Amino acid sequence: MLAFVAAALFVIAFVIRVTETSTEVIFSPTSLMLVGLAFLAVHSAGVGSGRSSRGSGRRR
Repeated sequence: MLAFVAAALFVIAFVIRVTETSTEVIFSPTSLMLVGLAFLAVHSAGVGSGRSSRGSGRRR
C-alpha cells in the first residue's frame, strides 16, 4: 500500500516537473520525491505490508 502512495507521489512530482508548473515550496517536485522515497523506505522496512513478523514461518 505504501509503495502505491510513493508511486503516486512520484507521478505527481514528474508531472509538475515536466509541465514546469509554478507551485509553492512545500509541493515542489524535490519535496514530493523525498516524501515518496520516505514511503518506499518505510515499505521496504515492512511497515504496512499486512503480514506480521511473528508466526509467519511454517509450523513444525
